[in-house]
Amino acid sequence: MAPTITLAVLFVLVLWAIVTYAIWHWGPGLRWRTVRCPVQNKRARVLAEQREALFVPSYAGLTVIDIKECSLFNGGPLKCHKECLERL
Repeated sequence: MAPTITLAVLFVLVLWAIVTYAIWHWGPGLRWRTVRCPVQNKRARVLAEQREALFVPSYAGLTVIDIKECSLFNGGPLKCHKECLERL
């Protein structure tokens, strides 16, 4: 009986670890995403802030609400902010 309980506890701990990692990796927060910038028509890597989409249907219940950085502008002001948000 003791090995069965030990295996069950280990199984539950592994499942918790997997779920915790998935929430941390794909959950809300700042995430690097790739998008084609509509202004310069080039591929750009952006740092997007994701939050839970309350009543908006979106993938995994998350929506991008802001773009913090863009690889095309090297720390300068973002020129395609609204257009990029539409593509994310």
